[in-house]
Amino acid sequence: MDEKIRTASLSIISNTCLITMKLIVGIITGSVSILSEAIHSTMDLIAAIISFFSVKISAKPADAEHPYGHGKFENVSGVIESLLIFVASLWIIIEAVKKIISGEEVGSSALGFFVMFFSAGINFLVSKRLYRVAKKTDSIALEADALHLKTDVFTSLGVGAGLLLIWITKLHFLDPVIAILVALFILKEALNLLKVAFNPLVDVKLSDKEISIIKNSISKYSSGYCSFHKLRTRKSGNKRYVDVHLVFPEDMHIKVAHKLCDDIENDMSHSLQNTEVMIHLESCDDKCTSCRLYDTTKCKNR
Repeated sequence: MDEKIRTASLSIISNTCLITMKLIVGIITGSVSILSEAIHSTMDLIAAIISFFSVKISAKPADAEHPYGHGKFENVSGVIESLLIFVASLWIIIEAVKKIISGEEVGSSALGFFVMFFSAGINFLVSKRLYRVAKKTDSIALEADALHLKTDVFTSLGVGAGLLLIWITKLHFLDPVIAILVALFILKEALNLLKVAFNPLVDVKLSDKEISIIKNSISKYSSGYCSFHKLRTRKSGNKRYVDVHLVFPEDMHIKVAHKLCDDIENDMSHSLQNTEVMIHLESCDDKCTSCRLYDTTKCKNR
């Protein structure tokens, strides 16, 4: 089984177990912050399932209907996951406000904070593995899933600390207040996730760092061409797409120009994993002022 799929499966299993545990303890104690964490974990589970299937679909090779591959299914997955987080956060806030108004007290907060700290530990280990595989495979779906669990680590620790404080101080109003703070933190993380997942869907350019690497690969071979322009970049799932126009002296043999393009493409693919390059060859024209190959007296523009 593919490493990405195995890792996505691990997230589904861990979330299922934690949801069950949080729901049971949340119902026993009557803690809205624990129940909010159960809802949060439920969103994590749904996200993990979406991530699992998006990873499987995105791994399919290009076909007649999807000539550029299926990579953007991972981005769609990330957008859906972020929207699910928004819904969960709003639900948590509404329930917390109701609890503040009703003044209902928390039951066994000692059991509650034990469960929260245990949950934080499990999610820390799973999210760490998800991030490692996401970075290795450049998977936005796994990165989104890892972000879900990373958020769950912090929120579980926050809820656990709050329940411990309630157990010590007997200030039960802290429970819904902590739940609201958890929800606001989740909303912030959801915005970050939405931006990362959505941008490739509208063909936003690669990062400045990646574009710098691309330009460096092209510049290494500057002695073999006149100039380059119309550099365009985009991303689909874990695939990067680059196209650029290279200007060559008009008397350069096509085999020589093609070999140079192959060298640039290979260099770029080694510098940035999962990169496909399309180079358009152009001959210098009357406006050319930068021919550097062969005898420059042969260039009609000199």
